[in-house]
Amino acid sequence: MSILKYNDVEILRKELVVLKHVSFALDEGEFAYLIGRVGSGKSSLMKSIYAEIPLLTGEAEVMGTQLVGIKRKEIPMLRRNIGIVFQDFQLLTDRTVYDNLKFVLDATGWHNRIEIDDRIEEVLKQVGMQNKSYKMPHELSGGEQQRIVIARALLNRPKLILADEPTGNLDPETGQQIVDHLREISRAGTAVLMATHNLQLVEQYPAKVFRCDNKHLITENNITD
Repeated sequence: MSILKYNDVEILRKELVVLKHVSFALDEGEFAYLIGRVGSGKSSLMKSIYAEIPLLTGEAEVMGTQLVGIKRKEIPMLRRNIGIVFQDFQLLTDRTVYDNLKFVLDATGWHNRIEIDDRIEEVLKQVGMQNKSYKMPHELSGGEQQRIVIARALLNRPKLILADEPTGNLDPETGQQIVDHLREISRAGTAVLMATHNLQLVEQYPAKVFRCDNKHLITENNITD
């Protein structure tokens, strides 16, 4: 079942066409790559999925929500169902790992302290960071920070994770570990769309590939291991 579906969508930035005639779909629990040169539209496509860039033409649906003409009041609930993993982490540097995660739960309507504690412990365990909740971000390596970011993306049990160059600032071995984590998440039922310029990872961990090229999105062979 498709949880993300675009049909003949045009993506604009500052009235310039970034991508046109975009048609693709992502199914529940599917892992896929988004590749292309810098400036080819990868980030713009991802931002359109969580309604940071408005869509004006075509048909676009994420988990039953129509993106073309989406109302402002609908956007918070859409984003609650999407986990976002950033290349530059975007952790709050003045608070601990626990408080970074609690901040997200507080902002998305969690109130019960026991449930909050349990959920934070659960996602940290999922990424192998259960003993790091008291640490400050600067006390963690880049790979550890990225695992915390993945844990943060998992907090509200999203059906879709968008990972924008999640290995871009990491050494190759740590990058492989991050891809392993994301693939495990997809096998557990959460769809993952990962933007990357690292074609070695794409070859090493085969999956469906969407390529941004010359203002078009091309679906390449669906390779499974």
